[in-house]
Amino acid sequence: MNIKSLLLGSAAALVAVSGARAADAVVIAEPEPMEYVRVCDVYGSGFYYIPGTETCLSIDGYFRFDLGFGENTGRDIDANGGQGPYNDGDTYKTRFRAALRWDARSETEYGTLQGYAHVNFDYDNGYITVPTSRGLTGVDNSGTNVNINHAWIDLAGFRVGKSDSYFSTITGYSSGVSNDGFLVSYGPFDTQFISYTFTGGNGFTATIALENGAGFGDTTTTGWGAIDDYVPHVVGGFSWTQGWGGLSAVAAYDANREQGAFKARLDVNVTDALSLFVMGGYSTNEAGNAYATWNGQWMIYGGGAWKFNEKATGNFEIAYSDWEDFHVVANVDYELVPDLHIIPEIVYSDNFGNGAYPTFSPGTPNGGVRPSAAVGGFLRIQRNF
Repeated sequence: MNIKSLLLGSAAALVAVSGARAADAVVIAEPEPMEYVRVCDVYGSGFYYIPGTETCLSIDGYFRFDLGFGENTGRDIDANGGQGPYNDGDTYKTRFRAALRWDARSETEYGTLQGYAHVNFDYDNGYITVPTSRGLTGVDNSGTNVNINHAWIDLAGFRVGKSDSYFSTITGYSSGVSNDGFLVSYGPFDTQFISYTFTGGNGFTATIALENGAGFGDTTTTGWGAIDDYVPHVVGGFSWTQGWGGLSAVAAYDANREQGAFKARLDVNVTDALSLFVMGGYSTNEAGNAYATWNGQWMIYGGGAWKFNEKATGNFEIAYSDWEDFHVVANVDYELVPDLHIIPEIVYSDNFGNGAYPTFSPGTPNGGVRPSAAVGGFLRIQRNF
């Protein structure tokens, strides 16, 4: 019995020691299978599935350097979002921009759900002159600015968010020049909105939108007109795109001033290399309104693009309004290497007359000085990704 007890005790001790050593051992887990990002080709190139979801995401943007010189140094970096040039004299101004765009989409029982944002990070360097009620005033425009250019949620055509006014976008802005709408504006931009877009077959879309506007809402100061009560601005229009070109039209109601504006455009693809367009706008009042930002009752545009070769495309636009404002802008967009564009541009503007703008002018407050003939150059270098 003693020998048997001794053997059993020794076996138990060995099991206990072995268990203690096993508890202290480092166990290396088996590597989990790697989950690669899947390409989502449902919405076009550049989309990927967010891991673990059925949401497709695209992230892109660009880096841009702008240089304006001469009397017309460029709409964006000259007037800081205002309408047209203000003859700063012979000088130059610069801007560097980093733009980032997110586009998230997924399919639901009601249709496609989209979330989209485009944010600009700008550094401006220069001295600008801006219109005030007493004339032109100099402002130091240097510094960093962050701007939400577009941001919206869209479900099956119903959209809420912030973007450019549909009065400008339904007809496709104007041309491919950098300073489009330089002196004769074709419509307003920043606004919050609620909209619905119907997409039919054969290239047809129709949109109705309620917009808040931006800037001051009254009829005597600058800004294209934020609403000043519960009644929103209303915009509606359509576009029809075909292989030969397209036709589009839009109408808008300025709720503050109880005035309206209308615009129509015709695009023609003359050849594979040459495309032309003509666009006209009309205001229900002579002095313009929140949507007829071209200063006057009517305006007309013409322009187009010529593709010289695989790397170079020329763009131009000419515009005139019944307040004798006129501009012509032309450039060449040259893709030096893939995704790097060099775009030299020339700008000419004139008003062919004297005196102040009308009583209400969305781009220039009362007493604003009308610019005389001026010429300027513009250079854009842009790296897309």
